[in-house]
Amino acid sequence: MMKSKKSDIIAALECKQPQKAVPIWELEFHLWNRFANEKVILGNEFLMLTAREKERALSKNAEIMLTVAEELHFSALTIPGGYWEIAPGVPAYYWLPDDARVKQAKIFKQLSSDNIMLMAITGGVLAIPDATDYMEFSFKLLQAPEEIDMLARNCYNTGIEQAKKFRDLGVKGLITASDIAENRGLYFTPDQMERFILTYLRQWAKEVKKIDAYPILHTDGNINSCLVQLADSGIRAIQAIDPVAGMDITKVKNRIGDRVCLCGNVDCGLFLNGTPEQVYQATTAVLQACKAGGGLVLGASNVIQPQAPGENYLAMIEAWKQDGQY
Repeated sequence: MMKSKKSDIIAALECKQPQKAVPIWELEFHLWNRFANEKVILGNEFLMLTAREKERALSKNAEIMLTVAEELHFSALTIPGGYWEIAPGVPAYYWLPDDARVKQAKIFKQLSSDNIMLMAITGGVLAIPDATDYMEFSFKLLQAPEEIDMLARNCYNTGIEQAKKFRDLGVKGLITASDIAENRGLYFTPDQMERFILTYLRQWAKEVKKIDAYPILHTDGNINSCLVQLADSGIRAIQAIDPVAGMDITKVKNRIGDRVCLCGNVDCGLFLNGTPEQVYQATTAVLQACKAGGGLVLGASNVIQPQAPGENYLAMIEAWKQDGQY
C-alpha cells in the first residue's frame, strides 16, 4: 500500500497531480489518544503540569502525534494552536500557551522525518468575531469602519510576525483561520470584503510565499460568491469547503480547481454522528469526483473533534486506500 507523503501534499498545493496518492491532512485532529497507548496533553491539562512535566509532555506529544500520523498516512500535521474558546470561559482542547507552542514546534522539527509537512495556524486576516464581540464588531463595520481598518492591520501584522517565527521553526504550511461566511453566504458586503479581507489576504499570501511557505485559508460557510476572488488572491489552498453550508466540492473544483488546492470536504458531522459506512461512502464520493489532476487534499470539512468514534475515521482511511491512489 502506497502511503501519503510530504511530496504528495506539495504537489497538491501546487495544483499538480501527486505521483503516489491524494494527500491526507486535518486542520485539527483530536483523536491522537484513540490511536495511541499514551496520552497527548494539551490545553488546561497542560497548564496544570510542573515546568519539568511540561517539557516531558511536549516531547511525548510529538512522539505520539508523529507515530499516529504515520499510521494514518498523513502527509501533514498541524501544530496545536493558540488559545481560543468554544464558549465564553470554556477553552478548546487543541491549544498550547504561546511559549509552549514554540517549544512544541521546535521538537517537531527535531523529530519529524522528511515524509511529513508541518503546518501551523498563524493568522493574518480578519474573521467573523465570536459571540462575545459579534454585535459590537457588526456596528463598527457600519458606524466606525476606520476602527475595523485598524483591527485588520493589526491582525495582518501579527500574522506576518507569527508566520515568520514558525517558518523559522520548520513549518511549511501557514494558515489563516478566517471565517468570512455563514451558511447563508458572506458576512461581509462586497465593499467590506475588498477593504477588510481581500486586500490583506492578497498581501498576506504574497509575504508567506516570500518566505518559501504555503499560504492556506480556512473558512467555514458558503463562499460561492467570492470563489474567484479567493482563487485570484494568491493563496495556495482553501480548507473546509463546508458541505453544511451548501458547498459542493465538485462544483468548486470545476470553477477554481486549476488555480487553488481544495482541502476537505468530508462532512465533519458524519465523523461525529454518522456510521462508518456513511463516512466511507462520503469519502469515496469526494475522491472519485475530485482527485483527477490533483489539487485535492483529503480530510474533514472542519476538524476531527475528540468525541468522534475512531472507527469512523478509519472508514475514511479505508476509502482512501481504495480510491485515493494515483
